[in-house]
Order: sequence, then C-alpha cells, then structure tokens
Amino acid sequence: MARRRLFALPVIVATLALGACGSEGIQLAEDDPNYEGAVLFDQNCAGCHTLGVVGADGSATDVGSREKRDGPNFNEREESVEDVLYALRNGGFSSGPMPQNILTGEDAQKVAEFVAEHAGRGN
Repeated sequence: MARRRLFALPVIVATLALGACGSEGIQLAEDDPNYEGAVLFDQNCAGCHTLGVVGADGSATDVGSREKRDGPNFNEREESVEDVLYALRNGGFSSGPMPQNILTGEDAQKVAEFVAEHAGRGN
C-alpha cells in the first residue's frame, strides 16, 4: 500500500505542475460581461492560441518552433465577432487542425464577443 502512495505522489505533482505551466489565469473580474467567454476560451482554445488576458500561450512565438496545431496569436491579431463565429463553425479559415463546431450556440457567441473585445491589444 505504501508503494502505491509513493508512486502516486510524483504523478500528482507532475500533473499539477504541467496544468499550471504557462498559465497566468483569467485577468477579468467575474462580473465582467466577457468573463464567461474568457473561461470558455481558456478551456477550449488556450492550448492552440495566445491571449494574455486569460494567460493563454498556445501560439508559436518563433517560426522555427511552430507546430501544426499553433493557432493565431490574439495578442497581435484583431478579430471581429463574425470572424470568430465563422472560425468556430468551420474549423478556422484554412484546413488546419481546429475542429469544426468546437463551441456552438451561446458558448460560441460568448467566446466570439470576448475575443473580439480583447484581441489585438498586445495583452
């Protein structure tokens, strides 16, 4: 029994450390109208896109380290609500790895409004 606990401890510590890696957290107040969109972005988009206001660092920072899954850096790139909704419905604007309909309905609208509000601000 003691061996199992000793084995489980490093696994738990590694999981917690990796989960926090590169994450600064959501920098919006919970009563901000875009807070729910920020949470949804963090949960569904942060692995492939960068946006400082949620502590997301998923885009490549150097062309030499770029991977197929790296999406646009929203600190640098402005977006409209309509373009974000299009990308969510269609899996981005190219034949990249973004899944179609990753978010739909109200959730897609919340993320689109959040990204349009915060993208391109160099956060």
